[in-house]
Amino acid sequence: MKNNKDVPFHGTKEQKKQLLEIIAEHKNGKGPLMPVMQKAQEIYGYLPYEVQKIISDEMKVPMEKIYGIATFYSQFSLLPKGKYTISVCLGTACYVKGSGAVYSKLMDELEISGGECTEDGKFSLEACRCIGACGLAPVMMINDEVYGKVEVSDIAEILVKY
Repeated sequence: MKNNKDVPFHGTKEQKKQLLEIIAEHKNGKGPLMPVMQKAQEIYGYLPYEVQKIISDEMKVPMEKIYGIATFYSQFSLLPKGKYTISVCLGTACYVKGSGAVYSKLMDELEISGGECTEDGKFSLEACRCIGACGLAPVMMINDEVYGKVEVSDIAEILVKY
C-alpha cells in the first residue's frame, strides 16, 4: 500500500483558501479539530499529508495528533478516492463463495492494492465486511450499484461499463 506522502498532491489555491477560511472560523471554538478535519476532507476528498500539515501549522496542533485522529476514525481517508469506489464484501458468506479471489483479481486488473486509487483517479478499491446481501454472495459494489454472485470471470465485463 502506498504511503500518504508518496501520493502526488494536486491541491488548488482555491482549496487552500477554503481550508484557511474554515480553520479561521473554527480555530478558537471548542473542540475545533474534528470539524476542521471533516471540512478539509470535504474540500479535498481525502486528507493528504500536505493538508494535515496546513491544519497542524495553522491550528498549532502536533502532526501526530492529526494523524492519530485521521487514522482512528474510519470517516477519514489518507489516500484519494476514485470516481468509482469498488467495495468487495469479505464477510463470511461472501468469502466462502469466493470473494477473496474476486478481490485479488480486481487488484491485478486495476494494478492497485486495497485502499488505493488508480493512477487515473477512476477507481479505488476497498474491502468491506458485510453489505447485507449474503444471499447474493459473493457481492461487490461500485459506488451504489450492487453486483451479486460475482465470479472472477465477470470482472473485466463489469469494469468496462465504467
